Amino acid sequence: MKQDIKSMNLAELSQALQALGEPQFRAKQVFTWLHKGARSFDEMTNLSKTLRQKLDSQYEITVPIIVRKQQSAKDGTIKYLWRLRDGNCVETVLMQYHHGNSVCISSEVGCAMGCAFCASTKGGLVRRLTPSEMVDQVLFASLDSGLEISNIVLMGIGEPLDNYDTVLRFLELINSPDGMNIGMRHISLSTCGLVDRIHRLAEEQLQLTLSVSLHAPVNEIRSTIMPVNKRYPVEVLLEACRDYFQKTGRRISFEYAMIRDVNDSKEMAEILAEKLSGLAAHVNLIPLNNIEESPLKPSSRKAIMEFQQVLEKHGIPATVRRTLGSDIDASCGQLRRKYESKEA
Repeated sequence: MKQDIKSMNLAELSQALQALGEPQFRAKQVFTWLHKGARSFDEMTNLSKTLRQKLDSQYEITVPIIVRKQQSAKDGTIKYLWRLRDGNCVETVLMQYHHGNSVCISSEVGCAMGCAFCASTKGGLVRRLTPSEMVDQVLFASLDSGLEISNIVLMGIGEPLDNYDTVLRFLELINSPDGMNIGMRHISLSTCGLVDRIHRLAEEQLQLTLSVSLHAPVNEIRSTIMPVNKRYPVEVLLEACRDYFQKTGRRISFEYAMIRDVNDSKEMAEILAEKLSGLAAHVNLIPLNNIEESPLKPSSRKAIMEFQQVLEKHGIPATVRRTLGSDIDASCGQLRRKYESKEA
């Protein structure tokens, strides 16, 4: 089988080119071509024809195929459903803001975490993505839309920290000055709370933003909607978050999906404020997306506003996430599940 050349970093490419008898500077040329969106080695016109043929005989260049593309008539949000080389599909959402364009990418095909409110996990985990397949989502969303990407959110299909080594390689590639050169401070990584991996990530000393999907401040509720809480209870998770802040100095964002009559009471807001006291944190209140097969429903606007007011009263910064792409199934997992059900 041919090797996945776009998942290689510059050092690995340099070794590969040297093994082919080529000078070291060729590695940078190949790397740059790959991260500009070259679909074949024939496009790399500053390489000799002989070298291009050698590369083509040993390596493949991943290129996702657009299966569905939907653009919101309300806010311009674009949702892509990509088919990967093995036929599996993942989703990417490109969101346009005044401060720049953000892309929300997937890290896995499906998800093993089983959160009750998420469409991504309904079919379980199929497989983990490769670094190149993660890079491709950013790269080809930019090329197709004609929009420059300034921010990346790892909050699409899959649990990023469940695909830890791949995600770290993706971050290295996307951050490279010879690639798309997107700075770590412009990248957010979301996790449902894999505590052991949060501790590992803290040791990496990366300057990205860690977003923790909390969704309930008490174990009784969180365990019913997020199975991971049975392994890592709220108290253990928050202790890991404090450790992460101490080691990185980076404020943590807590994602909180507002679910009617489940976690949206003023009492829950009081408990949340108490548990986040003293932690450099920001709470992102998310109006729940409706999933057809889920009994969970979004909180009222009034309940969300009252919840936010309680947090702010206690000095906990809280914002309500702007809802984008509501007319195009923009929440992660919805488009993939609809497509797969029709194909079946």
